[in-house]
This record gives sequence, structure tokens and C-alpha cells, in this order.
Amino acid sequence: MQTNRKAGKAFKGSVQIKSSNNRLQLVFSYGGKRHYLSTGFPDTSQYQKLAKMKASEIEKDILYERFDQTLEKYKPKSAFSTVIPVTPIFTPKVNLAEIWDKYVEWKRPQCAPSTMKNQYRAYSSYLERLPTHDLDRANDIRDCVLQTIPINSAKRFIVALNSCCQWAVKSGLILENPFYGMANEIELPKSKKVEEDIDPFSLAERDKIIQAFRCDRYYKFYAPLVEFLFNTGARPSEAIALQWKHVTSDLKFISFEQAVTVSEKGLAVKQGLKTQEKRRFPCNAKVQAILSSIKPENTKPDDLLFPSPAGKYIDLHNFRNRAWKTVLAGLDITYRKPYQTRHTFITLALGNGLDAKDVARLVGNSPEIIYRHYAGNKRELFVPEF
Repeated sequence: MQTNRKAGKAFKGSVQIKSSNNRLQLVFSYGGKRHYLSTGFPDTSQYQKLAKMKASEIEKDILYERFDQTLEKYKPKSAFSTVIPVTPIFTPKVNLAEIWDKYVEWKRPQCAPSTMKNQYRAYSSYLERLPTHDLDRANDIRDCVLQTIPINSAKRFIVALNSCCQWAVKSGLILENPFYGMANEIELPKSKKVEEDIDPFSLAERDKIIQAFRCDRYYKFYAPLVEFLFNTGARPSEAIALQWKHVTSDLKFISFEQAVTVSEKGLAVKQGLKTQEKRRFPCNAKVQAILSSIKPENTKPDDLLFPSPAGKYIDLHNFRNRAWKTVLAGLDITYRKPYQTRHTFITLALGNGLDAKDVARLVGNSPEIIYRHYAGNKRELFVPEF
């Protein structure tokens, strides 16, 4: 039982007490229908207690399956027959699409541009393809989603619909959340281990790729970036966001503080990193040489270290599909994504005796991640003599 002074989810079979024209009214759902039952009571503390008793009676009857569908049992008796009629509360029925549009606009200022483009745009696309937006058919919506969308994406979409409707309940747009708890019933297949995604290049492969970029007629422009990625373990999105103000004048330290993301309006910079606000990276002689080779004479603080040929942010998607794939296709090397440059740096650093905790600080991961996914795989097993 809830009063109209409390926001939140109305559980199935609950009776809400609302005030209309200073009169108390009972609102509840049963058999797929919404009922509005006038009590005739004025909205005072004394009569609120009586309304709560009537609401409790209805809830118990619903619970024990003895609900009077004629409502005669719950209507005011003759003692209330002289009460001034109460104007029913009319709640316009809204559909899922209408709620979703309002929810997305509410979320927009709270989310990164890339989240709005990659996540909520995809969910909106899913929503458009649904055969119905009727909230009373939430189970049909779930079944359709599971049949037409990959299981992992389907579960995340149902989670998003639950959050949307939960927000709608609190905002007074609907009384119940039909997707509540639904995602918990969706079982996902066992996912692949993270280790399977870690497929670093060997030292020889690394050097071969760097040299191939240096010599490529069309893509040698990207050679410094590729060499930088291999020698710092930086995430590609962090590297292309670097400006000269992030590098000390003696080229000994780099401060990673931001990353380039994909937004609805194109590429944009997001302050902060994936797992931390920023990190300080000490440059060895090889990295200093890379920086020295690309630093213009009249460098401005806001100039990019690795601009695109047009002087803007490098589009990593285009870089991978054009430059990276093309160059690797000409080598006798199994194709891996550019992100494997990061895995290569971590693996080689551990293999050359650097402590896992220090590697974690260099690349912006936790020591636990390094130990679990990298260091553990480098240990050679042996059988001691007993």
C-alpha cells in the first residue's frame, strides 16, 4: 500500500492512495485493468487512516484470491452516500516509446557523448523495431527482444528498459514498472575469458610492423604513432588525444589526462582516463627520440602530438580499416587489432623483469589485472625434485 506522497515502484497488487480535489481515492490494478475507487473521505490525517484500512483490505483480497471484481465490497456504504462526488484521477496512458524519449533526454547531460551515440542510439534503434510499445505487453516485448537481438545485447537492452520505467515511476509518468526484475531471469552463456582477447605481438613482429609503416608509401605518416603505441602501452584513444602541453619541455615525462571518444557530433575529447583521472609516464630514450622526431619548431601547447593528415584527431576506426589492415596484410603476421600494441608492451615489460605493480602504474591498470591476465601466463611451470 502506498500513498501519493511516496515515489517509487508500485509492487504488483498494491493499492495507492491519492488525493483529488481534497478527497481520497484508491488506485490499483487487477486483471490487467486500472481501477479508481472513490472513498468519499476528505484528505485529512484521520480519514487517511480509514483509507489505509480500506486499501489494506483490497490488497489482502487480491493476495488471497478473493477479490470482488464488482467492487461492491469496497465501495462506500450508505454512510458515505451524501459525500460530494470525487473527480476521478485521470492518468493518460503513455507507451514505451514516449517514455524512452523523455528518459534519453533526462540522461543526456549525465552521459559521455560516446555513450549517447554508441549505447542509447543502439537501444533507440532496437525500440523502433519492436512490434509493440504497449507497456501492458512487456512480456511480449521481452520475447521479441530475445528472438531478434544477440543475447548479451538483449539483456543489456532489457536492463535499460527497466531503468527507463523505474525513472518513469518516480517521475509520475506510470504507476508500475513492468520490466522490474525481468533481466535477472535472462541467463547468459558463459563468456570467453579475457585472456583469450590478449594476443600480443612478438618482439620480432613488433619491429617488423614498425619498419613496414616507416617504409609504406601511403601510410608512413602513422609510423610515429604506431611506434609510440608499442613503446608506451598507451590506449590508442589516449595517445591520439595527447597535446604538447602534456609533455614536459625536456621530453622526459608525459601526462595522460584525456581520451578521444566518438560522440553524436563526431570525435570529441573526454577528460579523464578509463580507470583513473590521469597518470604520469616516464619516457625512456626510445620514446624521447620519437617525441623529438615529431615535435615542430614552433609548438603550441594545444597542438596534437599525433594529428591526422588534416590536422584533426585521428579517427581510429578509419586508421584500423585503412592503414593498419593494409600494412599488416603485406606482412607474414597473423592479424590483430591495434589495441594489441598495448598488450604487447605489457607482455614484453613483464618478460624483461619489470614488476607487475610497476607495469600497472605505467599503463593505468590495477596490479590485480596485470597479475590475473598477464603475469600469470608468463610463469613457467616446473616440477620440483622431492
